[in-house]
Amino acid sequence: MRVSSGPVGRGPHGPNRRDVMRFGSVALASAALGPLSGHRARGADRTTNDPAVIFVWLPGGPPHQDTFDMKPDAPAEYRGAFRPVQTNVNGVQICEHLPRLATVADKFALVRSVAHKFADHGGGHKRFLTGRDPKEATGFVNDAPMVGSMVAEVLKGKKAPVPNYIAGVDGGRQNIDVFSFGSAYLGPQSHPLFVVGDPADKKFEVKNLSALPGTEGTLADRVGLLNRFDTPLRGPDPAGRADGMTAARNRALDLITTGTAKTAFDLTRESEKTRHRYGMHRYGQRALLARRLVEAGATWVTMVLENATPPGEPLKKDHTYNWDSHAVNCHIFEDTRYKLGFLDQAISALIEDLYARGLNKRVLLVVTGEFGRTPKIEYSVGTQTGVKQPGRDHWPQAQSVLVSGACKTGITVGSTTAKAEVPKDRPLTPNDLWATVFHHLDIDAHGTSFLDGTGRPMPMLPYGDVIGELV
Repeated sequence: MRVSSGPVGRGPHGPNRRDVMRFGSVALASAALGPLSGHRARGADRTTNDPAVIFVWLPGGPPHQDTFDMKPDAPAEYRGAFRPVQTNVNGVQICEHLPRLATVADKFALVRSVAHKFADHGGGHKRFLTGRDPKEATGFVNDAPMVGSMVAEVLKGKKAPVPNYIAGVDGGRQNIDVFSFGSAYLGPQSHPLFVVGDPADKKFEVKNLSALPGTEGTLADRVGLLNRFDTPLRGPDPAGRADGMTAARNRALDLITTGTAKTAFDLTRESEKTRHRYGMHRYGQRALLARRLVEAGATWVTMVLENATPPGEPLKKDHTYNWDSHAVNCHIFEDTRYKLGFLDQAISALIEDLYARGLNKRVLLVVTGEFGRTPKIEYSVGTQTGVKQPGRDHWPQAQSVLVSGACKTGITVGSTTAKAEVPKDRPLTPNDLWATVFHHLDIDAHGTSFLDGTGRPMPMLPYGDVIGELV
């Protein structure tokens, strides 16, 4: 088994000014943190033609039976208020409130039989996003790395005009533990670059993408001096925090000295027609930004889609911020109908765009939350509305995942029982999904390990098989 070192100390002097001038931040971070041995992935010789992933995260857990796994023949208390609509793939139906996705079903696949055992949001996030049963069933602090961080660590030698790992989130949601995006024993150098805020807002900007006026000529000297000041203070750093700071500093230097990075994040360079096709809301503009970033060379782009409210509008009274559609939180059918309109526009536009630009050949799109919702509808008095309303609870026993781009499409994989309770055939776990994603990235997940905090080799995935129907 090939083993990757965890965070280790740099040499006695660290990168000097000449290093800063010669190399990009990702290369410097790799040099600072020690060699990454023997991965099947191509590492530093990867180019913008290499495989990439857009991961759309729907926290809270969207209802599978009200989106991609409709059960029109189930009793009313199970099937809910929505009806299925036929897609452009014979025999494949999805929710009537996803009409645009229905027209491009030949360009995506639906995996309907993913399940796990962790019903709490924290446990569900950790289980789904790390490929491991968490030590604690609650809370969002990872004891194993999130999949994006694992990919970032494996490919930390990649040179690209933009960061290798990026995540778009709402303001105030950029803490690494909000969604169990933590890197655990890999250290903070494998955290994503967070793009914070609503990209549809006219005031939105990705800050600090250019040097302050008048500092361009002295920037490298200043960084070199800062590194020399840091060196005497460096001692044992088992958590890798200092190395993470160095990697972050070098990444920031690379961003502000590379014009391509600033261009990639600039949505105003897109035509008004394109921006409006995606939708002038945070779902649509994050999806568009994801396309721009993988096109510029990013390998892993996570876009978190929670609150769908357009800029300047308040959250509706009978709605909830994310996809957590308990009856006490929201009227599930009003809330889901509203969110699906934005999701339908954003994801269908992204899929069409990936294909139109030829990106489907190398970009894999994955859309999912941490679990599904209970088959039977519950009723409770809403905390905001004060009236009795329908909802669904957490349900990790079944969920649906949409996959598009660099995979086989126009198909469904697996199914659930008549009331959408549990997988009926082809039962799968999140690990099988990640095995498929890592396979797409040309990473040997079962032959790659990382050293944890005690020096033990931890496999990238403890188990999981590539979903053969998709490759």
